[in-house]
Amino acid sequence: MDFELEIALFIGGKGNALGEPIGISSAEDNMFGFVLMNDWSVRDVQPWEMMPLGPFTAKNLGTSISPWIVTLEALEPFRVAAPEKNPPNLSYLVDKGKSNYDIHLEVYIATKGHKDPVKLTQSNFKYMYWSAKQQVVQHTVTGCNLKPGDLLGSGTISGPDGQMGSFIELSWNGKNPVLLSNGESRTFIEDGDEIIFRGWAQGQGHRIGFGECRGEMLPAHPIDDDDE
Repeated sequence: MDFELEIALFIGGKGNALGEPIGISSAEDNMFGFVLMNDWSVRDVQPWEMMPLGPFTAKNLGTSISPWIVTLEALEPFRVAAPEKNPPNLSYLVDKGKSNYDIHLEVYIATKGHKDPVKLTQSNFKYMYWSAKQQVVQHTVTGCNLKPGDLLGSGTISGPDGQMGSFIELSWNGKNPVLLSNGESRTFIEDGDEIIFRGWAQGQGHRIGFGECRGEMLPAHPIDDDDE
């Protein structure tokens, strides 16, 4: 089991009718706000499914989000430029404005034996190669419709200077155990572990937060494979 550090976008506005794409200039009219999101992943199952099908049950078992939706208006002072694209964007994805957000992110783990959370990793939403605006545009370019209340995950938020947004990155796919400050080690999540995301945008003398995104890993239900 693994976590994936993400931020998710709630769609607002009117959305788009089936068959009608959303252009880059109107993408923000359909963006309401952001939450922290943990896209739980089963790494043992994921590569098996990817060969014939693509990720499916490895990714659909659960999603956790933080309690507060932070609107675009609240995040306006924290806009930053997205990373340079190489090769350049296709024309319909070109965005000349500042479309990323400076949101500091941290991941903590509380284990069954040590309930005080210890820090695992940190990153920042500004590192995303594709902005949320571009994701909205790409999602609808072939006419797929979005409706208010739909939720779009950002994908894992890693970074250019060793920031890693999952255990598969932190442990190099389980090859290098991660030593925790409580004396334990992990390559992936174990039963009884609680994963906690925290994130905020820091201003001059004030901070805009999302609340914590928390989830505890419980033992799996046994699978009854008796055909009788």
